[in-house]
Amino acid sequence: MFIEMFQLLFTIVAVEAALILTLGFGTPVRRVVVKLLDLLKQGRGPLVTKTVAATMLVLFGSVLFSTIQINTRVSESGGVANPTDQVMFANRLLESFLMGTVLFLALVMDRMHYYTRELQITRRNLEVAVKKTKTAA
Repeated sequence: MFIEMFQLLFTIVAVEAALILTLGFGTPVRRVVVKLLDLLKQGRGPLVTKTVAATMLVLFGSVLFSTIQINTRVSESGGVANPTDQVMFANRLLESFLMGTVLFLALVMDRMHYYTRELQITRRNLEVAVKKTKTAA
């Protein structure tokens, strides 16, 4: 169970990092990514995205709580952890780190898409204003 979830979370992190890099540099793929993100943010896309993000946030909180419980149990027993607690703690810690990373990268990707879109609109408006001043002069 843990292996499949870790593979999924690592895949999501890799895809989000690739999209952020694509949005960060002016490559031809950038226009396609911006168009796809525009399509994703239309219709029911925002509702689905917010639902998934809220679910991941609740899971993130649950995993953090479980990690804190394991840590408290270990500290109450005199600082000696049995191997089962060590494995559970390591798995929960990795899981919480990956979920937090996924949520953070999703936020970064959303903001980068917004600023890229605003930059395109501003450039288009600037080009229109320059053309108007050239024709008026």
